[in-house]
Amino acid sequence: MTDRALSVVRAGALTTVQDRGRPGHAHLGVPRSGALDAPAAALVNRLVGNPPGAAVLETTLNGCALRPRSTVTAAVAGAPCPVAVDGRPVPWGAPVRVPAGALLEVGAAVSGVRSYVAVSGGIAVEPVLGSRSTDLLSGLGPPPLTDGSVLPLGRARGVPGRVDVAPQPAPPAELVLRVTPGPRDDWFTPRAVRTFTSRPYRVSAASNRIGLRMEGPALERAVPGELPSEGMVLGAVQVPPDGRPVVFLADHPTTGGYPVIAVVRAADLPAAAQAAPGTPVRFVAVRRR
Repeated sequence: MTDRALSVVRAGALTTVQDRGRPGHAHLGVPRSGALDAPAAALVNRLVGNPPGAAVLETTLNGCALRPRSTVTAAVAGAPCPVAVDGRPVPWGAPVRVPAGALLEVGAAVSGVRSYVAVSGGIAVEPVLGSRSTDLLSGLGPPPLTDGSVLPLGRARGVPGRVDVAPQPAPPAELVLRVTPGPRDDWFTPRAVRTFTSRPYRVSAASNRIGLRMEGPALERAVPGELPSEGMVLGAVQVPPDGRPVVFLADHPTTGGYPVIAVVRAADLPAAAQAAPGTPVRFVAVRRR
């Protein structure tokens, strides 16, 4: 039995293995997947000396608890949360030494939604199509963590960062999403298009890694009937029959039959990953480049 492993003592509400995902496979019907807050995942890897593409853990709302079989360096970032080793508080957003057999506890998010946990050497589950990411829609990659599961670790090769606390953006009090209109904005009434970019929405509790669902005014269609299924991209704002927009995130389907009124700029999506239910949302139209 290898000593380069993590035992999962408490899996939390939803903790998954994530890396940079599987871009380039949409033509095969495979979503991109990967960490929703990519900058936070990259940061924790830097803090423990891992390469940028190493696999980390993405927690949801209430964290997790882990026990390494050998001494490791760990770091937690993303949604701010308490972190402890054997009950002793340790810094969030900084590298921490975790002795073999000690309990690393990642607590509930104080704000935001998703915290990221990196361990020196990275999570070394078997890759699928070049990625170790869990994809909740297709089922590719390792399943979400469960209590008692064991995760293999790679060999630590880099040097941990030397920082007290790494600066990072706070979860949004208001989520502002810049959108490029189209390609199917003409399927909506002019009033609906104005409503989309002038009225406030809120993040729905039904949101997940597939999409950020909105609560707010419904958008009226100008074109009735069905739209033939067509390709979907990361950040597409699809409008299902209830008229409430859905922003597609990393585990989104690669095709869809509901019209896309706009596409969110990629730079705004990490903040969307940290928008808790009830967070106000504004869509701001920007010109096509």
